[in-house]
Amino acid sequence: MTIGVVIPALNEELSVGLVVSDLLALKNTDGSRIVDDLVVCDNGSTDATAERAREAGGRVVHEGTPGYGAACLAAVDALENSDVILFTDADQAFHAQQAMRLLAGIKAGADLVIGSRTLGKRERHALTSSQRFGNWLACRLIRLFWGQRMTDLGPFRAIRHVAYDEIKMRNRAYGWTVEMQVKAIARGLNVLEVPVDTRQRIGRSKISGTIRGVIGAGFGILGMIAKLRLTTHRITQRRIT
Repeated sequence: MTIGVVIPALNEELSVGLVVSDLLALKNTDGSRIVDDLVVCDNGSTDATAERAREAGGRVVHEGTPGYGAACLAAVDALENSDVILFTDADQAFHAQQAMRLLAGIKAGADLVIGSRTLGKRERHALTSSQRFGNWLACRLIRLFWGQRMTDLGPFRAIRHVAYDEIKMRNRAYGWTVEMQVKAIARGLNVLEVPVDTRQRIGRSKISGTIRGVIGAGFGILGMIAKLRLTTHRITQRRIT
């Protein structure tokens, strides 16, 4: 499989280079590089995020429209042809080596593999109380509306490129992760969770680190669930009939 990596980034100059270099250092048993392409989307940084990413060996694209989903969409569009897309954050909260767990799930037949922070080990303060509650609520709603048990909306995830193309991602803001999971479930794709460990991020989160970010993410995620509840019901019915 060819592997493309997507990293959305906003003012992550202290960590993005570490994330890029760690991922590019992953090797197959024959010594070849696991990652075939890696794109960092600079989503309007005012620091040296883009420079640090390039210095570490990543390709950089720029997306002027603010939003996590907007950055992910731009980075995916810039990827070279790849069989699998690996998503991760630029804050070094995740361990690059554990990307192998996600890719192993894909190789075993999954279409989408979510790295669950809930199932893995977490450093103290790695997740805020608002993040833990938001994940719990969103996952409860996913189980209620679509019948699949999930434990996390974790941004550390891998998806087959053909599956990504099928679900037609649209959200350009906070609803990106839940949109991907729900659309994959609604279309009957094989969605798997694997445990990943989480450490305290480098720098301050633009979402969980501010009141505005927490409120925006909450409304964005719940609003996306409400929207998908209506639209994916029709998709599911059409697929069944």
